[in-house]
Amino acid sequence: MQHDDLLFNLISQERDRQRRGIELIASENFVSEDVMSAMGSVLTNKYAEGYPGKRYYGGCEVVDKVEELARQRLKQLYGAEYVNVQPHSGAQANMAVFMACLKAGDKFLGLNLSHGGHLSHGSPVNFSGIMFHALEYNVREEDGRVDYEQLQERALAERPKIIIAGASAYSREWDYARIRRVADEIGAIFMVDMAHPAGLIAAGLLDNPLKYAHIVTSTTHKTLRGPRGGVILMGKDFPNPWGKTTPKGEIKMMSSLLDSAVFPGTQGGPLEHVIAAKAVAFGEALQPQFKLYQEQVKKNAATMAQAFIDKGYKIISGGTDNHCMLLDLRTKLPELTGKEAEKALVAADITTNKNMVPFDSRSPFQTSGLRFGTPAITTRGLTENDMTLIVELIDRVLLSHNSDAVIAQVKAEVNRMMQDRPLFAW
Repeated sequence: MQHDDLLFNLISQERDRQRRGIELIASENFVSEDVMSAMGSVLTNKYAEGYPGKRYYGGCEVVDKVEELARQRLKQLYGAEYVNVQPHSGAQANMAVFMACLKAGDKFLGLNLSHGGHLSHGSPVNFSGIMFHALEYNVREEDGRVDYEQLQERALAERPKIIIAGASAYSREWDYARIRRVADEIGAIFMVDMAHPAGLIAAGLLDNPLKYAHIVTSTTHKTLRGPRGGVILMGKDFPNPWGKTTPKGEIKMMSSLLDSAVFPGTQGGPLEHVIAAKAVAFGEALQPQFKLYQEQVKKNAATMAQAFIDKGYKIISGGTDNHCMLLDLRTKLPELTGKEAEKALVAADITTNKNMVPFDSRSPFQTSGLRFGTPAITTRGLTENDMTLIVELIDRVLLSHNSDAVIAQVKAEVNRMMQDRPLFAW
C-alpha cells in the first residue's frame, strides 16, 4: 500500500509547530511516549461494545484486562468507588450524567459561561442548554470569585436537580463543602467537572471533590496529561436521580444508570486504544514524580500571574490557585481585543486563546481577555525563571501587535528559547 506522504507531511508540520513554540493554552499538554504508543497500538483494531465481562463481541479477553487496569488505576488515583473510563470526551461524560440523572426540560445550575463556565454546563448551542433548562450563577464583579451567596439564592429559588461546580477559565479553588450543603438542602445532585485541575487534584495539591460531590467528571488530558478523553467517578455517598438518598456505600443503581447512559445511551463502541493510553497516564500520575511536576505547574502559574500584574495587567480574581489565569486586557490595552491579541501572539509562536472575561463589554467572537495556562510548558521543562521572560515577550507583542518587525523578533527569540526543549521533559 502506498505511503500517505501528504498526510504524514502535515503531521510533521504539526510536530514542528509544537516544538518551536510556547504552548500556553490551559487545556493542552504533551503526552509521554508511552501514552502515545498505547494510543497508536493494535488495540485500535478491536471493537468492544459493552463493558469488561459483558461485551457484545467476541475476542475481548485482552481488552477487558486493559479496561479493567484503567479502572483500577483511576480508582486508586482519586479514591473512587466507581469509575467509567469509556467517555470519548469530557463533554460526553457530562452528557451521560445528564442523561442518567435528568429528564428533558429539568433544571440544573452551573457557572455562567461568560464568567468562566464550560460549554457543556449550559450553553444554548450545546446539548446541555438545548435539552435541559440551564440556570447560572456568576463570579463577583469586585473580586472575580464565585458568588456562593448568589448560587445559594438561585438554588433555593429554582430548586435545580443538579448543581455543577467546575469551569474552563477559573483560577481559584472551589468551596465544594459549601455547595454540597446547598445541594443537600434542596435534594439536588452535586456534580463536579474537574477537567482542568484534575492533575493537581490527583497530586493532592487541590481539594479532592470526591469527598463532597455525588458525581465527578473529568477529561484525561489537560493537567492529567493523558490522551484526549473523559471519565466519570463516584465516591461512596450519592442520591439517586429521584431525590431519595440511597444508603451510604450503595452505588449499584447509580453506577448502572451511568454505565447505560455512556453505552448504549450516548456512544457506541469504546476506543480501547485510547483507554489503554488512559491507563498509562493514570499509572504515570500514581508515581512520585507526577506530584513534583504538578508542584512546578502551580509555581509557574503563580509566577506568571504575578509577572502580568507587575506589567500592569489585570488577572481576574487577582491571581491563581491552579494552573491557569484569565487576563483582562482592558486595564492596560482597552482598545485591544482578545481576538487581535491571540492572532498576534500566534504569529510570534506563542499559542493562547481569546476568552470572555466576567462582565465583558465585547462579544464571544472578540472578547476582552486571554486565557493562559502552564501545564504544557512545564511538561517541556520550563520553571519559574522562564515565566518572567515569557510574560516580557507577550507584553512586547501586545504593545506592538500591529508591528510585523516586533512580532518577527519575538518569534525568533521564542524559537531559540524552545529549540532544545523536548516535548516531554518529565
